[in-house]
Amino acid sequence: MSHPHPELSDPPALAKGGVRIVALGGLGEVGRNMTVIEHEGRLLIVDCGVLFPDDHPGVDLILPDFEYIEDRLDDIDAIVLTHGHEDHIGAVPYLLRRKPDIPLIGSTLTLALIEAKLKEHRIKPLTMNVAEGSREALGPFDCEFIAVNHSIPDALAVFIRTPGGTLLCTGDFKMDQLPLDGRITDLRAFARVGEEGVDLFLTDSTNAEVPGFTTPERDILPSIEQVFEKARRRIIVACFSSHIHRVQQVLDTAWEFDRKVAMVGRSMVRNMTIAQDLGYLKIPDGVLVDAKKLDNFPDDQVVLICTGSQGEPMAALSRMANRDHKIDVGAGDTVLMASSLIPGNENAVYRVINGLMRLGADVVHKGNALVHVSGHASAGELLYCYNVVRPRNVMPIHGEWRHMKANADLAIKTGVPADNVVIAEDGVVVDLVDGKASIVGAVPCGYVYVDGSLVGATDETLLKDRRILRDEGFVTIIVVRDAATGKVTAKPDIRTRGFAEDEQVFERVLPKLEEALDEASRKGGTDAHQLQQIVRRTVGGFVGGKLRRRPMIIPIVIDA
Repeated sequence: MSHPHPELSDPPALAKGGVRIVALGGLGEVGRNMTVIEHEGRLLIVDCGVLFPDDHPGVDLILPDFEYIEDRLDDIDAIVLTHGHEDHIGAVPYLLRRKPDIPLIGSTLTLALIEAKLKEHRIKPLTMNVAEGSREALGPFDCEFIAVNHSIPDALAVFIRTPGGTLLCTGDFKMDQLPLDGRITDLRAFARVGEEGVDLFLTDSTNAEVPGFTTPERDILPSIEQVFEKARRRIIVACFSSHIHRVQQVLDTAWEFDRKVAMVGRSMVRNMTIAQDLGYLKIPDGVLVDAKKLDNFPDDQVVLICTGSQGEPMAALSRMANRDHKIDVGAGDTVLMASSLIPGNENAVYRVINGLMRLGADVVHKGNALVHVSGHASAGELLYCYNVVRPRNVMPIHGEWRHMKANADLAIKTGVPADNVVIAEDGVVVDLVDGKASIVGAVPCGYVYVDGSLVGATDETLLKDRRILRDEGFVTIIVVRDAATGKVTAKPDIRTRGFAEDEQVFERVLPKLEEALDEASRKGGTDAHQLQQIVRRTVGGFVGGKLRRRPMIIPIVIDA
């Protein structure tokens, strides 16, 4: 594993009475959120999520690096889950594979979502259901849970009391004053714990660059209604499979316009079934139908809700755009992409939009209509929180470096001393000692890739090879030599894949290659590995210098 900060040494032993905070994901990136908090030799984990791959060919998911806690699983008192999004709960099954009896602490919906996921992994977890106002002792960690508003119901912040200091972790949150479910961020509780004293405030940075306040969820309803008014044929809505509020709005609007709704995609069906069973999703009578029965209804009476709003290759919407789905999108169909762009997904999303428009669909997205609002607090809301909480120290979490820097600047503007604002990245160790937070070192903390059924077997070297194969193609050179003498007995055979140039272009390098091989043979260089290096160096120099390409070169030496 790579060290995140070579300038930082291994951390010293935690000072007596101190609290140590190590993020194994979520800092410097949007996703993979996981924070390990240590006190008196015990550990508390807040969230354990995944990151979705960007330029990682063949990779399904990216996990936090568990190496830091691998030998201390017995020291973990609990995993606190702030809410049910994949970037906060998706890696739980991979951690529980190592120790299935680590207790999971979370709200009703959050636990229901993770329990369904764990069932697929054949893990039966130990769980503790908590709600806003709950207070639980988890080892030396006295945790109080506070309601926060987010783009999924039942989200919680957690106030952690320890003898060494107090921490307030917001999780993902915003301050919608008129939320669809009536559950607002509890600023009274924030103020109360602020009066008690918050030694370290770990707060969501995602929208720290955005001025003002995040638009309320209710404000997008007119845009959704307008889509329904204008649509001539089917309406296909793409959103996160956990965005219960958005699905509720679509269901209610479909009922008003006398349309039938079908869910498409395994995760969408699973999550909405859970939400309905628990009462978080209220489906109007007669609106929901099985996707298999859609042919029984005219196109202008149909709504599909599916996954794929981030351009995920295997999600339903991407497959529709590629004509690789049983649902054929065509002229007159309206696609409503009811989500914002996660940083890094822009190209994938625009590929899907272009593909759908090429098929004749009208695509409505955040770029041309108010069809989605963020689930994260903007700068104005963060300023309110800093003024209400009045923390002694601040550590921005959940965001890329630019987001965390903007969040840190907001804290400083409200009066938090600059020396008390810590911008850390994954693997950086922050100690809270005698009321002061500071960086004391770093631990190995790389990406762990899920590649099919393999976890951790894929590394950067393998991904580099895949990128080269994808972008540059490969050249195979077969050399046959006499097993007894070691001399090359036939002209090298060159084959290529992924090249626009004809293979005949390599006739120009053959004389040079044969000369290099003959010289190696005269000097007694008959080792197969040595010959492969000569082939790789000679052909690589030619391809790089003459063709300006850097393909993967695969030399094969055969003894005859």
